[in-house]
Amino acid sequence: MNFPQYSTTALEDWVSNWYMKNNFQFPADLKLRKIAMKYEIFIHYRQMESRYVRFGRYKEIVLNTALDKLVQREQFFHEFCHAIRHAGKQTMMAEAFRELQERDARHFTLYAALPHHMIKRYDLNDPELLERWAFDFKVSYELCEERLEQIRRRSSCTNIWSVSY
Repeated sequence: MNFPQYSTTALEDWVSNWYMKNNFQFPADLKLRKIAMKYEIFIHYRQMESRYVRFGRYKEIVLNTALDKLVQREQFFHEFCHAIRHAGKQTMMAEAFRELQERDARHFTLYAALPHHMIKRYDLNDPELLERWAFDFKVSYELCEERLEQIRRRSSCTNIWSVSY
């Protein structure tokens, strides 16, 4: 089976629609600099904690060079969410609001790293699905597991999950 009866979220739809509008159709199209430049955001690699920084009109995402390349990629999507969806300085906001932004960034990371319009082309019963996703989308196996589990939870066709991963 290719894809179950699965209900996407508004955020998931927004991410896929933005990608399609900007001609990101396949996993190989998900080049970080190309994505960032659509919002005029620069990417820099430094040996420091990953973060999004804005000074006036200048925007940058700093990625930690001490991290594995796959983790750097996931950090990019996390920080990209802060850049395009969030306002305010997290160090100066209420903890509950900061937690809300972090939760939103976590969901965004799943959708941006493994967008619905791309992953729906895969066979979810493929025993090598997670390895394929990790290779094709250049993200960690763990992130792929989390995305698949999310699809399982929100799928109305629970009988298709006979294959164990």
